Amino acid sequence: MQRSKSKVKDKEAGKAKEKIVLAYSGGLDTSVAIRWLEERHDLEVVAVSIDVGQPGDMKANIERAKGIGAVSAYAVDAKQEFAEEYVWPALKANAMYQGAYPLSTAIARPLIAKILVDVARKEGAQFIAHGCTAKGNDQVRFDVSIGALAPELGIIAPMREWVMTREEEIDYAKNNDIPIPVKKACPYSTDENLWGRSCECGILEDASQEPPEDSRAWTVSPQKAPNKPTYVEIGFEKGIPVSLDGEKLGPVELIVRLNELAGANGVGRIDHVEDRLVGIKSRETYECPAAVTLIKAHQSLEGMVLTKDVLSYKRGAEQRYSELTYDGYWFSPLREALDAFMDKTQEFVTGTVRVKLYRGNADVVGRSSPYSLYNEGLATYAKGDEFDHTSAKGFIYVWGLPLRTVASAYKVEEPAAKAASKAPAKKPSKKGKA
Repeated sequence: MQRSKSKVKDKEAGKAKEKIVLAYSGGLDTSVAIRWLEERHDLEVVAVSIDVGQPGDMKANIERAKGIGAVSAYAVDAKQEFAEEYVWPALKANAMYQGAYPLSTAIARPLIAKILVDVARKEGAQFIAHGCTAKGNDQVRFDVSIGALAPELGIIAPMREWVMTREEEIDYAKNNDIPIPVKKACPYSTDENLWGRSCECGILEDASQEPPEDSRAWTVSPQKAPNKPTYVEIGFEKGIPVSLDGEKLGPVELIVRLNELAGANGVGRIDHVEDRLVGIKSRETYECPAAVTLIKAHQSLEGMVLTKDVLSYKRGAEQRYSELTYDGYWFSPLREALDAFMDKTQEFVTGTVRVKLYRGNADVVGRSSPYSLYNEGLATYAKGDEFDHTSAKGFIYVWGLPLRTVASAYKVEEPAAKAASKAPAKKPSKKGKA
């Protein structure tokens, strides 16, 4: 990234330094980045810690950032906005990248980018920085989202420009008196928010190996889960979960409770080799207890209240929605248009779904809705059958008419005749020749 060649003259003339807003997690990478941005780019750093449901002390984060040298620091509680404006729209779309990953990390990135842009404008900053590396998807999601919201802002990614090992970063921190949280060495790289936990690196990079238990944190092993199933009833209104077992809950509390409940039953473990946008196949493991449970329940309720053609068309739209989210195109006209479509489909997705949580499985075992298209009088084979059986023959005649017409026009041969026509001709007999 090009910086102004006149910055030294500007400094000598007493002009204010330019500002950069840093997505600050409080960990080693972003703590080192504060000092590096000051030294390498001569920028004033504004640190922003954003709470989307991950563990950690936001207050401690901003104090640490100021201690390292940030001119100001923000702690933003974004859990409610994350659940309502990002998670619920993704749930309406049953968003599962490649049919496996509920996009827990992916849908948090555009929200974080939006908040960074808001702070940058408030602070009059000219740049935004994040701690993503050059091999992952998150760099794309941040850069593309920031560009979509504020194309005038520059972007600096220290981990792309200054590639250091963890040991080199620790040495840099010690040499520059940078306080960093002391943690037990962990062989994995993790990310957490309300919608799920991702884990990679270490032995997980060997796709042939079963993920070890120490890579899990949100779910118990199904073998160690309770031997008795847990049942939960989830209430939906227009596609949005609003209650558990009849108790009305806000979005954050509902997700947190269901994460604990389903996780305690071993639900939500995902082991997936996925296609990153940068062209790499990557083995990823996820723990998404609430996401897996809610998506299954939501799909089941949709199956009861939506027509066949809407369901069929929606499945294709869901796949495209998931790809857009994964690829960093959340703030795109197409994703916004798909949201309008999804909202329309959810007008009658209201009702209750009963889910059985048992040893790693979340199975829908019952559902009801005031808008159900399931008619027991038509479906039953018992007394009270309302179906007009005499109509079946005429229906089948009309339904099959196109194929019978094709068969007549194309003169389709019988299988036996077709086989006979392909049999090799018999050679003339040589009997009787001298």
